[in-house]
Amino acid sequence: MIRSFYTLYIVDVFLKEIDLHGFWQNSKCIGLRRLLLSILFAASLAGCSSIISSATSKMADNLSATILNSNDPQTVADGAPAYLLLVSSFLKDGADNENLLRSAATLHSAYAGVFIKDKERAAKMATQALDYALRAVCVSDESFCNLRQMSFKDFSGLLKTLDKDQVENWYALGTTWTGWIQLNSKDWNAVAELARVKIIFARLLELSPNYKQGGVHLYMAALSTLLPPALGGKPEMGKQHFEKAIALSKGKNLMAKVLYAEKYAKLLFNKELHDSLLKQVLAADPRVPDLTLMNTLAQQKAKELLVAGEDYF
Repeated sequence: MIRSFYTLYIVDVFLKEIDLHGFWQNSKCIGLRRLLLSILFAASLAGCSSIISSATSKMADNLSATILNSNDPQTVADGAPAYLLLVSSFLKDGADNENLLRSAATLHSAYAGVFIKDKERAAKMATQALDYALRAVCVSDESFCNLRQMSFKDFSGLLKTLDKDQVENWYALGTTWTGWIQLNSKDWNAVAELARVKIIFARLLELSPNYKQGGVHLYMAALSTLLPPALGGKPEMGKQHFEKAIALSKGKNLMAKVLYAEKYAKLLFNKELHDSLLKQVLAADPRVPDLTLMNTLAQQKAKELLVAGEDYF
């Protein structure tokens, strides 16, 4: 009952806040606002929480799409925090909407990794993102709860039970877990969890190798080139995954080319490949559905790498 009245209060405040010209306060419209509030109140009393949950989940999905399709990183950087707080508010008190949890994980992880320069703040947000992603897979199947506490053997065995219907949640978990490890790289306990991330992507590669226009291959490539060969890195395997990721996106995922240049070509001191990839990125049109923001950021990164390359090679 308390939550029902709270929901009505929020909606009432919202309707008043968007009232730029006194529409809802007009004597002819006050009845309409009361009717809307009554309908929502009845829905709350009838236990229609799934309707509200679906609406908030849809909002989070639309928000993610809007951010991904923006070509103005600064606007995203300035405006996204308010929406991150809003999404988080929907997930208080143990909300169990896996779609909303997954969206929240992706949004928080991306913002932490791209826009927050303060490493301590970024690490905190990455931790929140990982928590959301872990909750999403747990909600989808109780056997997926407590993943970080179970032994590596049990974890590995559990991954073998995944099917294609679970790829979306586990891809979100793999990406947010990777981001969390990167932002906590000074903590050896965090770095030790990288083995779990690697086998997540290995399993996703088996289930859906073309997922997210080659996104699984791109993460496999990055994981294979984290270290030089002398320390256990597998750059040639990484090269294969980079090229596959680029092919699956038809060359439109510009970040794949940037990472190929930075993580592979630079690692092996291949200046010709390094510069060629970055120049391709700068010459490309960044406006691609669901890739526009990342492509815009990729072009900024490409410029920086070309300048830095003059001193590196």
